[in-house]
Amino acid sequence: MKNGENSNQFSRRNFVKSVVFAGIMAQIPVMLHSCKNIIADIFLKITGTNHILGHRLWLKNFPKPTETIEIPILIIGGGITGLSAARQLVKKNKTDFLLLELENTLGGNSSFGTNKATSFPHGAHYLPLPNLQDKELLSFLHESKIITHFEKGMPIFDETQLCFKPQERLFIKNNWQEELIPKYGNSEVANEEINRFFEITSQLKEEKGFDGLYHFDIPIKKISKDQKYRDLDTITMKNWLIEQKFTSEELFEYVNYCCKDDFGIGIDFVSAWAGLFYFAARKHDASSNENVLTWPEGNGRLATHLAKFANNKTKKNHLVYEVKQNKNAVEVLCFDAKNNKSVMYKSDKVICCTPQYINSYLFKDRKTSAKFQYAPWFTATISLKKESDLNNSEFYWDNVIYKSKGLGYIYNQHQTVNQIIENKSLTYYYSFSNADLKAARKGFLKMKEEEIKKIIISDLSIAHPNIENEIESIEIYKMGHGMISPTPNFIFSEEKEMAAKNIDNKIFFAHSDLSGISVFEEAFHQGIDIINQIL
Repeated sequence: MKNGENSNQFSRRNFVKSVVFAGIMAQIPVMLHSCKNIIADIFLKITGTNHILGHRLWLKNFPKPTETIEIPILIIGGGITGLSAARQLVKKNKTDFLLLELENTLGGNSSFGTNKATSFPHGAHYLPLPNLQDKELLSFLHESKIITHFEKGMPIFDETQLCFKPQERLFIKNNWQEELIPKYGNSEVANEEINRFFEITSQLKEEKGFDGLYHFDIPIKKISKDQKYRDLDTITMKNWLIEQKFTSEELFEYVNYCCKDDFGIGIDFVSAWAGLFYFAARKHDASSNENVLTWPEGNGRLATHLAKFANNKTKKNHLVYEVKQNKNAVEVLCFDAKNNKSVMYKSDKVICCTPQYINSYLFKDRKTSAKFQYAPWFTATISLKKESDLNNSEFYWDNVIYKSKGLGYIYNQHQTVNQIIENKSLTYYYSFSNADLKAARKGFLKMKEEEIKKIIISDLSIAHPNIENEIESIEIYKMGHGMISPTPNFIFSEEKEMAAKNIDNKIFFAHSDLSGISVFEEAFHQGIDIINQIL
């Protein structure tokens, strides 16, 4: 959710060059802050998805509808897929639609918050530069002025929206190092294995099947029908690494971090096909610079651009609790939380841009397969005290701690031109990678504020020993179903395929969980494709 393979600026050549330099730097100890004899007084705030209103979906204790609204097309869900569907309708000159959203904000995992210092992401924080063949996404970025123009068919990106330097660092062996691949004090075996791993993934990135399509591509709908690598979906990423005779801790830790970051679960649980997709699907062919696009509010910037197409057509704090057909129309029952009343919508076409665990509550006798697994997450946006010594530190955009329980933190003001900032803001990421995600979710949602604070402080103290005394406030954003987590035998499963089928050409389904990969590009294309299917 936070990071991505092509955001780490890594290449096999860079790794070989950097190992030599890292060996020298490993001899320089990090300067640790001296502990201050003061009591940490941190203001804690818990927010998150509206699980209180959402849980009413289970109880169905809603008042009877007092109003009926007829609308030709109704979109349920205002995440990236729903917003993308709205954009595509407008592009097709279809403007007679409405969009219903449970939350009071749009964007789903791309929503964001604001404090006195900056905007900050609740989830997705960046967009890798798209593949050159992804014309739909390039067009959207161009209309949003993220791409300024094209030269000889190549997109030219607005430099202020490309990630500034310094970009990434890893805290390992009591030192910060450039980039996220472990380099300090590696054995020859570890360096050889890291090198070999990227030789394999580079080959997979370029390899095509019998139909001339890539084995790994994004969006996933574009991949080859060639079955050569499909069996990788039957084993875990860890098992694949072992089968390839990899043994080094440094490689296992790096790949584990990457999988947790994109899928919410680590190499013990994620499908090997999905794990390799992470490294091979993006082609890095739209620019000579393997950079990412990022903003203080993260992908909230992209959600804001998309939301313009649903202006005056969006109803927030509206919980859909039942969808059913009759002979003439699809009837959608919705609870308007602001006005405490229920409304019936009657539509010719209904598009459910909601995750499958929600859809099981909207339709009678529709059950979600156990193969749809969702990792719980939280992000914690930390505001440093004005007098904090860390305000004088040079933070990188992405800051990761080796072998830590969390996924590190991003510096929210990194894209700010004025770097003299009195109150710096960081957003920390944590996923509950677990064999039993349902149990992990229940445990997480029961956690008290102080328990979550302890996780954050304990993790960050590895690199910043005095961090507890440097913090003014922490805003924790909880996501019980943070993202789809592709465990083995899911990506190419019949259950996933069946969940995407429409009902009588009247009720349609679109969501990133139907691709099996929870990234912006998948959600964006799900919205476009479902409208093209309908029209």
